[in-house]
Amino acid sequence: MAGVKVRNEIRFILNDRDVSLKDVAPDQTLLDWLRLSKNLKGSKEGCAEGDCGACTVLVGKRVGKELVYESVNACIRFVGSLDACHVVTIEHVSADAEHLHPVQQAMVDFHGSQCGFCTPGFVMSLYGLWMKTPKPSDLDIEKALQGNLCRCTGYEAIMRAGRAISTYGKVANDPLATERSAIYAKLAAMDDGVRVEVGEGKHRLIVPASVDDLADVLEAEPKATVVAGSTDVGLWVTKMMRDISPVVFIGKIEGLRSISERNGVITIGAGVTYTEAFDLLAARIPALGDLIDRIGGQQVRNMGTIGGNIANGSPIGDSPPPLISLGSRLTLRKGKQSRTIPLEEFFIAYGKQDRQPGEFVEAVHVPLPAKGDRFAVYKISKRRDEDITAALGAFYLTLAKDGTVETMRITYGGMAATPKRAKAVEAALLGKPWTDATVEAAIEAYPQDYAPLSDMRATADYRMLASKNLLRRFFAETQETGAPLQVSRHRAA
Repeated sequence: MAGVKVRNEIRFILNDRDVSLKDVAPDQTLLDWLRLSKNLKGSKEGCAEGDCGACTVLVGKRVGKELVYESVNACIRFVGSLDACHVVTIEHVSADAEHLHPVQQAMVDFHGSQCGFCTPGFVMSLYGLWMKTPKPSDLDIEKALQGNLCRCTGYEAIMRAGRAISTYGKVANDPLATERSAIYAKLAAMDDGVRVEVGEGKHRLIVPASVDDLADVLEAEPKATVVAGSTDVGLWVTKMMRDISPVVFIGKIEGLRSISERNGVITIGAGVTYTEAFDLLAARIPALGDLIDRIGGQQVRNMGTIGGNIANGSPIGDSPPPLISLGSRLTLRKGKQSRTIPLEEFFIAYGKQDRQPGEFVEAVHVPLPAKGDRFAVYKISKRRDEDITAALGAFYLTLAKDGTVETMRITYGGMAATPKRAKAVEAALLGKPWTDATVEAAIEAYPQDYAPLSDMRATADYRMLASKNLLRRFFAETQETGAPLQVSRHRAA
């Protein structure tokens, strides 16, 4: 790594001040830094796991020639990931010295706050939505607030405030709009294209300058913790008190942040967030769009990455089962060498993946469903939004001209130690007519594939029964009866 240009400080903007930090711990959360170092107490700690939204702030980042502001959970966002970003807290939200901001005034007038603890988080989430969608639908507002919990107001008052924001002011007149060009220029100047290293020895953080630089860093530091969105690693620190040093932050590496479609395959870089992937995936594979809408809250989707969800190897990760059923492939890189494998082969056992020391996930390649094929994903959780999966089933079906099953790939999460294909069930379906009798016969093979565990999310018996019923549901939805099995009140309206 000789000759590599290195900067020994993190640079970003906090509200209206430039920040340069030469002494920051690899596991320093943004929330702790705001409250303890900057005395900015508006952002609250409610859960310390990205679930309640009381800590919500906006983070602006350059995406191409645009500056995009997104809501994030400060409680699990690390300061080391903020290089060349603009952090906006509730203290910076105001129209001027004498007037409340339109979002704040709407919350006051429509009685959107009672005890007030969660209110700053709601304001910041609505602020982020308002800048993107000045006249949001109820669905837009609900989606933006999935990651914000309140025990007092019953939400309807907050919904009314969300609908009314634009009656108090125009987005074009907001400081984050009028100052956007100047902020963009400042952030561009901060991002000097070199590697960032802060700290010494094991206790340091590294922000690689490029994908090639990342490969060099991980060859030298194969035991380093690679952090993309920190939606899971953040909890390793806040809940498990784990030492994650040294840390390599990859969120700003441009070479990992691209998503594209070519020759019927969508390639998603390891640094692409759920939010960034949503538009293309929802348009080309609608079932994935519906699934993404149920992964965490908006803050989590703005931070979390599909690549990170894969690399983490969790048996209840939401993205691997559908990607496996689609026949996706995974590109891994170590040094200058890359290899591409079927995604399902990446998961070996609980906590063990086919990734060598110093090797990292570079991209996942997702084939589009062929015309006439059927693909569906179903997630089972205790609450519909912002909840961890109890069981998730993904189904891909191709029928031959005679109506028999030509291809069937069934993959579950939450049913085994890894995301796992139902090979015995698939075998019982292949070559058979796609009928209710065939499905019922194949269901008998589930115990050959799975022996689920009982935990706080579901019992083993519930998981097994629910998973069988998901196959029944998939069959029913392929029958083209015209009667939907699930009705969204927004779509029905």
